[in-house]
Amino acid sequence: MSQGQFPVTHAEIEWRALLTPEQYAIMREHATERAGSCALLNEKRPGTFVCAGCGQPLFESQEKFDSGTGWPSFTSPVPGSLGRTVDDSWGMTRTEVHCARCGSHLGHVFPDGPPPTGLRYCINGVATTFIPAEA
Repeated sequence: MSQGQFPVTHAEIEWRALLTPEQYAIMREHATERAGSCALLNEKRPGTFVCAGCGQPLFESQEKFDSGTGWPSFTSPVPGSLGRTVDDSWGMTRTEVHCARCGSHLGHVFPDGPPPTGLRYCINGVATTFIPAEA
């Protein structure tokens, strides 16, 4: 979990009650889901991916693409929805992304995405909930 003050906060026991054990491990303890394991990897309907911890809109479905990595990938987030921190774990430096509203870990952003941004937001699918667009 990112350090700092966020508009949505909960005690550890409350986070554990709100999230599944896998979501808690990823969103609050910086774990990573197994590649290819999340049903949202194949989600193609119009809609919005929101933070599973607080409901903050994070990514619109038109920004999603198949990166071949096994994790949902996006070219750009909803403006103001993400925070970034430096992640020096695993012997490398990466840019971690977290929910700007609750601080939950979501994944990482890499500079190897498609145009127009050239970015690949590599997101743990279980850290998000998909809300289909209304017909």
